[in-house]
Amino acid sequence: MTDNAEKYVAAIDQGTTSSRCIVFNQDGAVVAVDQREHRQIFPKPGWVEHDATEIWARVQAVVAGALANAGLRADHLSALGISNQRETTVLWDRATGKPVHNAIVWQDTRTTSLCNQLGGGDGQDRFRDQTGLPLASYFSGPKAAWLLDNVPGLRDRAERGEIAFGTIDSWLIWNLTGGTDGGQHVTDVTNASRTMLMNLETLQWDPAILSAMNVPEAVLPEIKSSAEVYGTAVGQLAGVPVASALGDQQAALFGQACYDVGTAKNTYGTGSFLLLNTGDRPVPSKSGLLTTIGYKIGTEAPVYCLEGSIAITGALVQWFRDQLGIIRTSDEIETLAESVDDNGGAYIVPAFSGLFAPYWRSDARGVITGLTRYVTKGHLARAVLEATSWQTREVVDAMFQDSGVQITTLKVDGGMTKNNLLMQHQADVLDVPVIRPKVSETTCLGAAYAAGLATGVWNDLGELKAHWQEDVEWTPGMNPSVRDREYHNWRKAVEKSFGWMEDDGDH
Repeated sequence: MTDNAEKYVAAIDQGTTSSRCIVFNQDGAVVAVDQREHRQIFPKPGWVEHDATEIWARVQAVVAGALANAGLRADHLSALGISNQRETTVLWDRATGKPVHNAIVWQDTRTTSLCNQLGGGDGQDRFRDQTGLPLASYFSGPKAAWLLDNVPGLRDRAERGEIAFGTIDSWLIWNLTGGTDGGQHVTDVTNASRTMLMNLETLQWDPAILSAMNVPEAVLPEIKSSAEVYGTAVGQLAGVPVASALGDQQAALFGQACYDVGTAKNTYGTGSFLLLNTGDRPVPSKSGLLTTIGYKIGTEAPVYCLEGSIAITGALVQWFRDQLGIIRTSDEIETLAESVDDNGGAYIVPAFSGLFAPYWRSDARGVITGLTRYVTKGHLARAVLEATSWQTREVVDAMFQDSGVQITTLKVDGGMTKNNLLMQHQADVLDVPVIRPKVSETTCLGAAYAAGLATGVWNDLGELKAHWQEDVEWTPGMNPSVRDREYHNWRKAVEKSFGWMEDDGDH
C-alpha cells in the first residue's frame, strides 16, 4: 500500500452481549460495521457464563462481515485494535486451544464467598492499596481461582504451565496471532488493572496477591501497553498488525478524547461506567470508586482514572422487555415513559447482582419501592430510566469527594444515549450539560485510535482530539428543590435493597 493511499483501521469490540467490528478511515469516520450476538448462559441464579469458542467464531464472522461491507481486503488495513468486556475470565489449554470451562462473566457472583474469605480481618480493602480495587465478585483474579479449584485436575495442569489465563482481549489476541501455533499470550495494562492481580505502581503482576489468591504465575499473560504491536494476525487478517487492546470503558474514554485531567465520560451499555481522567498519579478512593488505568501509549507514562462502575442500566431495560414483557422493543420504553409526567412515586433499584459503585454490596438485590394503586406501567418505565441517571449521580458525587474535581460537562456514549428523555433527566439530576459526540461508537473508535497511534496512522493525541465533534447537547432544567427531593427518595430506595442475601450469594 502506498503512503498516500487512504489508510483504514479495524476495531473489534467484544462486548457482553455481542461482538462488533468497525472499520474507520483516517478521519476517524465509520466506513463499515458488522455485529453479532452470542448466548448468555445462566447455570444458576447469580451465575453468568459465555462460551469463549462461540465468541471467537462470532469475532471472525464480524471481521469478515465488516470488511465485506466496506469492500476492503485485509491488506487494506493498517492495523487492528481490540476493545473488550472487562473482567470476564477464560482459561484455556495451550496445546489444544480449547477453553477448559465456559468463560465466567464480569456480572457473575459465584465468587462472593471466596472474596469474603480472602478479605479475612481486612475485609474488602485487603488489596486496595496495591490494586485500587475492593474485593468483589466483579474482578477476574477470584474467578480464575474459582475455576482452578472447581474444574477437576485443572490446578495441577496450571502449575505445569499447560493452561493460559486471560480476559477476553488475551483470548482474542492469542487466537488472532496464531493460537496453538505461536499465538501471543499478552494483555494490556487496562485489562490487567481489572484482574485484582496487578500492582498499580509497578504495572506488573503482584507476587503477594498471586500467592494469597492461589493463582500460579505460569498461567498469566505478559502485561503490555495499550498501544503497541503485539503481533501479526494470521488467517483472514493475515499480515495485519494487532496493535491495541483496551478494556471497553477505557477504550470509550480514549475514543471520547478525554486526554486532559478532569475530563469524564459515561458509557451506557449493559451497565454504565463513568471514568474521570486523574492524570499520571493514581487517586485512591475513599468513596467506593475504583482506581484504574485509563490507558498507556507505548513507552509513555500511564494515565490513571477514577471509575464508577454501575452493574445494571441498559440491562434493566432488557429485563423490562424480556422478563416482564411490558415493551416489545427497547426503543418503546421512551414512548411509554413519556406517557406520564413523572415516576408516580415509584423507584426501581436494579441490584440484580448486588450493587457496584459506590456501595459494593454483594448482599443487595433489586427492589421496586413506592408502589401505590396509582402507579401504571408508564410510571414504571420512567422509573427504569431514572434508575440509570440516579446511579450515575451517586458516582459523580463520589468522584468529587475523592478527587475534588467538579465535572463541568459529561461526555456520553453507548446505546441508551439515543433516549432523549433519559439524557435530559441525566443533565437535570447532575445539573451539568450532557454531550453526545458525532461518532457514537466511541469504544471501537478508542481501540482504533490506539492501534493507529501504534502504527503511524495518526501522530499524536492532538490529532485525535481534533476529530472529536459534538452531536447533541442536553442542558439541565430541573427545579433544584425537585432534584433534591427525588435524590433523597432514590437514596431511601437504595437502602431498601441492602442485606437481602444472607448466604454466599448462590440463590
